[in-house]
Amino acid sequence: MKKAAHLRVADVFRQHWAEYDRTHTIAPHQLNAVRHILQCRTAALGGHLHRCDACHAEIPLYNSCQTRHCPTCQASAREVWLDARRADLLPVTYFHCVFTLPHALNALIDANRRLLLDELFGTVAWVLQRFARDPQWRLQGQLGFTAVLHTWTQRIQKHFHLHCIVPGGVWRSETRQWIPCRGKWLFRKDSLALAFRNRFLCRLQALRTSNKLLFTGCAAELHAENAWNALLAALQTENWIVYPKAAYNATLVLDYLGRYTHKAAISDHRIKSLANGLVTYSWRDRQDDNREKLDTIPAQEFIRRFLHHILPNGFQKIRHYGWLSSASKEKTLADIRSALPAPAPPTPQKESLPDRILCLTGHDIRLCPICGKGRLQKTETIILPARGPP
Repeated sequence: MKKAAHLRVADVFRQHWAEYDRTHTIAPHQLNAVRHILQCRTAALGGHLHRCDACHAEIPLYNSCQTRHCPTCQASAREVWLDARRADLLPVTYFHCVFTLPHALNALIDANRRLLLDELFGTVAWVLQRFARDPQWRLQGQLGFTAVLHTWTQRIQKHFHLHCIVPGGVWRSETRQWIPCRGKWLFRKDSLALAFRNRFLCRLQALRTSNKLLFTGCAAELHAENAWNALLAALQTENWIVYPKAAYNATLVLDYLGRYTHKAAISDHRIKSLANGLVTYSWRDRQDDNREKLDTIPAQEFIRRFLHHILPNGFQKIRHYGWLSSASKEKTLADIRSALPAPAPPTPQKESLPDRILCLTGHDIRLCPICGKGRLQKTETIILPARGPP
């Protein structure tokens, strides 16, 4: 058994993937992600030879896979993303809004992953912008916001929801005015939840009517008209969860979202042990003061849960809307800063990857792992990727 401090998600896959692959049907995009995870930081991807300037030990450093579903690769990409978002911040109240789909829809989402997650984004954008233009909320303009998809719970179960960070105000392009919201209040929670539920169910029915929904796997039984109508009736009476909350520190909300923007379903540090076909991992119980607990499950079940959260190729889990969309952000953000008024963001300082990792983790990856004193210097020796069988 490997020391717990060195365990990674990849270790679970290396020991148990062959068995899982033999006994399960796996989608191509999941196979591709697993291949990257297994190859990450191994000779399969090649790398460079480094030499310690003190003890002269030669250390091979292999390339990372950089796939978004690899738990080992996303820290640097996350910080780059956060730096860009911090530069967009305005001196206004921000709101953190969470829109959650009921678990009764999980089977249907599994059968129509790309289609229905796109609908989740579209529905949330439609609701927020509609409220922003409605005179009763006293804004009557366009919102700009960022939405981040999150699909898992702490125990790696399915939980489809969007985190949105919303500046507290709207932009009226016709009059070039910034209209702020009223203090700690953006829109009424119950009204948002009702509109979210009604809009999403309306879109579901439209997709079924136009024969765009697939009914496969656990969703096959919903193809029957009576089962479909029963599902809609149950969803119509359920209270859908929408949670808007004022964020007194927008930077902290961004940091919170950053945990999900470039993160796999479970991080390496949460894997505590791997032995006898069982995986023990840590999780935080939100219902018990966020206390850390341990859960032990079969490795095959761990892999099954992990694969559920691998998104289809090309699916964008981070999207920007309104005046924060790529089509209008550059000009509109400058106009809003001028109208507030607000200073332009400082020019970000460029940091090397080792410096960024040192700042984030306190770990200097340039230190020699052999003597712990010297620094690793990249040599001209390139380690070519290992070739597998034809």
